Amino acid sequence: MKIIMLGAPGAGKGTQAKKLAEKYGIPHISTGDIFRANIKNNTELGQKAKVYMDQGLLVPDELVVDLVVDRFKNPDCEKGYVLDGFPRTIPQAEALDEALTKNGDAIEYAIDVDVPDEDIIKRMSGRRACVNCGETYHIVNIPPKKEGICDVCNNSLVLRDDDQPETVKKRLAVYHEQTQPLIDYYRNKGILKTVDGTKKMDETFDEIVAIIEA
Repeated sequence: MKIIMLGAPGAGKGTQAKKLAEKYGIPHISTGDIFRANIKNNTELGQKAKVYMDQGLLVPDELVVDLVVDRFKNPDCEKGYVLDGFPRTIPQAEALDEALTKNGDAIEYAIDVDVPDEDIIKRMSGRRACVNCGETYHIVNIPPKKEGICDVCNNSLVLRDDDQPETVKKRLAVYHEQTQPLIDYYRNKGILKTVDGTKKMDETFDEIVAIIEA
């Protein structure tokens, strides 16, 4: 079960990816986590990525794909994985497909969590993130047990700069320009499935599960 989650920032794809990972016992993989793990473990690929990151540069697509494909070799990926936040561009998607094909592998589902821009702007202004562990909440949809305090580590929650309405609008503009073309890319490959991300979180999840188990 190899799944890519697509959707604009704030559409809820990360939350759905986590729920899928839990339900099917497969890892929820984000490039951020991969970078951090490789840098922490001082791997050869991690060292290469760190050179770019330390200079504030984007890690080249080939290196990102190498890191992602290397992650797939871990035993926890035997039954599959959920990719979240990667690929972000057509060149990344093509490089990933090429690398997977070499291994006799392929992505089975690209699931687009569809939410209109105005809903996302409203939704993200309600997001809160822990200053310490990075756990995210929503003041309406996923509130912490205690207002303003992280359930996991008891530190303060804040509205991140990238969740401010003006920043969200800019992020959405970048998404529509760079990442939305992936929707057509996977549609043309016949593996795109679109779900309604404006529904309640559990209803959207049920829709995704119905697609996978159809």
